[in-house]
Amino acid sequence: MRVIGLMSGTSYDAIDAAAADIRIDGDTLVLTPLGMVSEPYSGELRAAVAAAVPPASTTVGQICQLDTEIGQAFAAVAARANAELCGGSAELISSHGQTMFHWVEGAQVKGTLQLGQPAWIAEKTGCTVVSDLRSRDVATGGQGAPLVSVFDVLWLNGRTSGSVALNLGGIANVTAPGGGGTTADGPAVPIAFDTGPANALIDAAVSEFTAGEQWFDLGGALGAAGTPNVDLLAHLLSEPYYMQPAPKSTGKELFHREYLLAALRGYESLSLADIVATLTALTARTVADSVKALAATEVVVSGGGTKNPTLMAMLRDELGDIALVSSDELGVTSDIKEALAFAVLGFLTAHGLPGSIASCTGARHASVLGSLTPGSRGLPRITSVPSAPKTMRIEAL
Repeated sequence: MRVIGLMSGTSYDAIDAAAADIRIDGDTLVLTPLGMVSEPYSGELRAAVAAAVPPASTTVGQICQLDTEIGQAFAAVAARANAELCGGSAELISSHGQTMFHWVEGAQVKGTLQLGQPAWIAEKTGCTVVSDLRSRDVATGGQGAPLVSVFDVLWLNGRTSGSVALNLGGIANVTAPGGGGTTADGPAVPIAFDTGPANALIDAAVSEFTAGEQWFDLGGALGAAGTPNVDLLAHLLSEPYYMQPAPKSTGKELFHREYLLAALRGYESLSLADIVATLTALTARTVADSVKALAATEVVVSGGGTKNPTLMAMLRDELGDIALVSSDELGVTSDIKEALAFAVLGFLTAHGLPGSIASCTGARHASVLGSLTPGSRGLPRITSVPSAPKTMRIEAL
């Protein structure tokens, strides 16, 4: 099946579309990436999203408008991906949408909201769309995140028992396919969770203190020019979230502009470079602490944070003897991985197969995820329903 995965992360900077041919061969999911296209949000739409996410207030009218405009933006990128990567032959589109709110109380997720009305995508492309992929897991008591854990577990199964997948987006998350928990019978089960901010607080600081002229640390230049402040770092590390046991998830509902400004009270004399260096060190430390707790021997890293050499250097220092490997080295381009993961989730849904792992999200059971919006071409034709795959093989074109 030819599938397009659509993704926009917690940085809400761009919409990524990854296309792939996906099939199941025995107990192996075979994934052939076809490429990726990416389009930044318009300045107006990005500003509207930023103005509506908590702790800002919004209205039902603004939410309706955002749902439509994000859906239209996703539809345009999906149509481009279908034309440029698939020659118009895509059979299914799997859309993550734009997360606007992840409702967490204590250790429990009560709800999650992603906008980007799938009807616009189905109408524009003619393809059936899988959307709202997180809510079913939440309804079964799960965190609804990190959903990429299914991809990671299939991908890294059998590599080494100490392999851990790490994604550095706005929020960082890890998946340990071979450990971190036990069943009643004793064998290790996969575990996954959000470690805390990756780029979220760095981006917030850069945007705030450049008055919006910049909104991320390009090339890690600011972090490299500064020196982490030991006292501020210790203050930031006292955040209770880091001490919570897995499974757990977080987002900009916690790690947002106001959180940052509150944390910086008493540190007004610090330069922007020193603030960014400290926040970069925070990401490196919290990720490394999480990885070490999983007894990792290897970290396979992907996501936008890999483009920040200062963050990557700090992370290498924090990890010590633990190997840090780019996902590119294993056949999955770092930029494309999350969108590919949602293509895989859509494929599983279309075949009636679970897209969640209970031990990774904390759900009572694994679930088939998402809702279907049929396209003008009708639902994809499924000739047979295979068994759930146990591993994944990446094949080049």
